[in-house]
Amino acid sequence: MIFSKNTVKDAARLSLARWYNKVDDSVFKSFNVIAATLYEHYDEVLNFFVNRATNAFAESFNAKIKAFRAASRGVTDIKFFLFRLTKLYA
Repeated sequence: MIFSKNTVKDAARLSLARWYNKVDDSVFKSFNVIAATLYEHYDEVLNFFVNRATNAFAESFNAKIKAFRAASRGVTDIKFFLFRLTKLYA
């Protein structure tokens, strides 16, 4: 709900802090790991509210490269591998 309701970074920071406090006070201790991760990456998570951009494109491209590398196992010519990679995905 924090990501769908808030459009300003400061409002999202306040909502995230309130959520963090609710998790800290709750009896569900399984959320503590998630809360600790969000607390560690607070600024990076809040950067989403700057222009609503994510790194989904970069992650997708990374997955394509990994799949291509797995399909081309045993390649010894690195230059040719990079050439094929740029021809397919560039």
